[in-house]
Amino acid sequence: MGSDKQRVKDVKTDPIKSQDKKQKIAVPAVVEEILGRTGFRGEITQVKCNILEGNEKGKPMRRNVKGSIRVNDILMLREVDIEARRIRSKVTRGGYT
Repeated sequence: MGSDKQRVKDVKTDPIKSQDKKQKIAVPAVVEEILGRTGFRGEITQVKCNILEGNEKGKPMRRNVKGSIRVNDILMLREVDIEARRIRSKVTRGGYT
């Protein structure tokens, strides 16, 4: 019927191509405006930033940033495809409006 030996697939990988997939270059973006605080305890700041280099140069984006941030700071973004959702509601007097 069949042999007891297991077939081994010969796979050749190019080390240069595999390194390119793992190592993505960060893209710089400058903070244009601070939109507000978000997160469960308000520890995240939502900012509007403008991408400085790459294919998406000049594109305005909304991003969430953890930590201290000011206008004209430079962010190094690993991904420029994903944009943060808008902050929709503000809590006033214990209820959502």
